[in-house]
Amino acid sequence: MHKLTTPQAAAYIGVTPGTLCVWRTNRVPHQPPYVKVGSRVWYLLTDLQAYMRSHTVGAS
Repeated sequence: MHKLTTPQAAAYIGVTPGTLCVWRTNRVPHQPPYVKVGSRVWYLLTDLQAYMRSHTVGAS
């Protein structure tokens, strides 16, 4: 299980860390899943890969 920090996850999907924070705090639909333990937040690489695949247009 490979976990990424918010800045690493943001770079992976091409948004800013602030965007991910806004998505989490506003509970935006269709945001990538994340793990929260206390105040720490991580994104699993497999979840980000699935998120990117689900947002691919014209995938065969």
